[in-house]
Amino acid sequence: MSEDLKVTATPEGLLFTVHVQPRASRSEICGAKEGELRLRLTSPPVEDAANKQCVELIAKTLGVAKSKVSIKSGAKSRHKVVKVEGVDTDALLSLLKIK
Repeated sequence: MSEDLKVTATPEGLLFTVHVQPRASRSEICGAKEGELRLRLTSPPVEDAANKQCVELIAKTLGVAKSKVSIKSGAKSRHKVVKVEGVDTDALLSLLKIK
């Protein structure tokens, strides 16, 4: 198992995969496992609540506006591809404490 987060740099921003665990006791970033960022969210996976909380948690952690973070694919899945604009790879990894 790789503990490194796989980040892809594109002209639009950085892309990486997130594994979400909804209905957790608290919202937190659990680090990287198997190339994915692990998130625990208190929101249920109903009416986009977990997706909104996912975006908010990543934006808050990285110190960017919520509009700079978006879910590119996997909105109805636990495995999501997230795009972040305005942050370079090193900053992303250090702010998420994965380095």
